[in-house]
Amino acid sequence: MNVENCPRCGKIFAKNFRDVCPNCIREIDKEYETCANFLRKNKGATIIELSDETGVSIKQITKFIREGRISMINAPNLSYPCESCGTLIRDSHICDSCRSRLDKEKRNMLEDIANKDARLRQEKSDAAYKSLNKYKGK
Repeated sequence: MNVENCPRCGKIFAKNFRDVCPNCIREIDKEYETCANFLRKNKGATIIELSDETGVSIKQITKFIREGRISMINAPNLSYPCESCGTLIRDSHICDSCRSRLDKEKRNMLEDIANKDARLRQEKSDAAYKSLNKYKGK
């Protein structure tokens, strides 16, 4: 039997398919129902309004969205924070701006690695020629 502490409340529980204890599962399910009921009545709500009116954290609402429990199709104003900068987005994990920045940083890193490899190959080549010239007595 795999026993762990619940990351949400700290109580010891027998871990099964979920990462939280049965009491917290019930609490999370109640939070979901509260959010779903509010969104049925207020389709134009934002995540901030949803959180304020239901008392459910933005982090938990975002988790419901990512799990597919809350659909954004019928909620045109619902969005959640980018994992990098916090800008509100409707899909993916990061916004376009952060994605572009990460792509640029990745390209720069790959260029730096390629330049470093080219320098090392050149240095090895130069060292080989210097050794050969020493051997020939030049």
